[in-house]
Amino acid sequence: MRSTILSVAMGTVLLGAGIASDAAQPFAKSNPLRVEMAAANAKAGSFLGVVDIVVTNVSNHTVRVPKQKLPSDDLEASLFQVSRDGKPVRYEGKLVKRGLPQAEDFVILKAGEQYRVQVDLSAAYDLAQSGYYSVTLRSPLQYASSSDGSMLKSPNGLPMLLQSQSVRLWVDGSDQLGAMKSASRGKPGGGGTLVNGITYKGCTTTRMNDIDQAITAARNYTENSKGYLNAGNTGPRYTTWFGTYTSSRYSTAKSHFTSIDSAMDQNGGQITVNCGCNQNYYAYVYPNQPYEIYVCKAFWTAPLTGTDSKAGTLIHEMSHFNVVAGTDDVVYGQSGAKSLAISDPDSALNNADSHEYFAENTPSQN
Repeated sequence: MRSTILSVAMGTVLLGAGIASDAAQPFAKSNPLRVEMAAANAKAGSFLGVVDIVVTNVSNHTVRVPKQKLPSDDLEASLFQVSRDGKPVRYEGKLVKRGLPQAEDFVILKAGEQYRVQVDLSAAYDLAQSGYYSVTLRSPLQYASSSDGSMLKSPNGLPMLLQSQSVRLWVDGSDQLGAMKSASRGKPGGGGTLVNGITYKGCTTTRMNDIDQAITAARNYTENSKGYLNAGNTGPRYTTWFGTYTSSRYSTAKSHFTSIDSAMDQNGGQITVNCGCNQNYYAYVYPNQPYEIYVCKAFWTAPLTGTDSKAGTLIHEMSHFNVVAGTDDVVYGQSGAKSLAISDPDSALNNADSHEYFAENTPSQN
């Protein structure tokens, strides 16, 4: 991550567009982080679509923020809302399933310090068409905390948002830009070994056997989930992960699991499992590149079934594909997913972990 942290005097804090309330209010009720974002001049030989971002800690406390919740030059989450002519632009970068962040996964911002980074949005968003784009940074600060011991949460219990004002920028889209994006992402090529209807890349025989068992378990999970929803059940299993019942939201959940189940049942080599990831994640996918799932270190130590299992991870990742359910990573973990279902059921239906935990159903609920 090519970013910098700078110390600044508290009297020179940015007049950026954070969602912080007045700094004189109690710290627990205000967002200590403010954001300034502006269109940047493109580097020589590159295309416009680059933004400069400065995040300033305007509080009197030190703040710890997970790195993945801050913008970087290598996005691994959909942190921006991008639109062109009022129409949303899809995120095409990595979507990563993570476990609890460790000490090394945090950025530490002391009182008055700034975090600066330049982000090339064309590497993760579809900016292939020329025109004016509207861009807003909007990142939930899950697991972020301050040195006074408080978590950065909004009054509704959900994580505070790291949010900027909307920025309008011109992008010169072209075929060359599209080629540059594909190269920068390392778009998967062909190849692989087909075994029992699944394509494997870079996997040992032992790992292929583990994945085969996980896919079988995942198929059992999705079939059970689809059956539960098709039967019209609205018990604690549904409300815990997707919130208060409405016919519209229930229809969305049912549609999602119909699609996830259908995708998981493919057995003609469409599903590709790539074992080449050496990161500490569980897994990741590119949402516009079905059905290739990159499994990582945490996947191999996860249980076959149950909470945050191998089977559940595959369901989580399958839900991300735009042709399946198009979910995002709004929050991670059972606690975060439960809070999301209570405070924002619509977002729960867009959250991959919510789908995974509904399918795993651990502990079991009716």
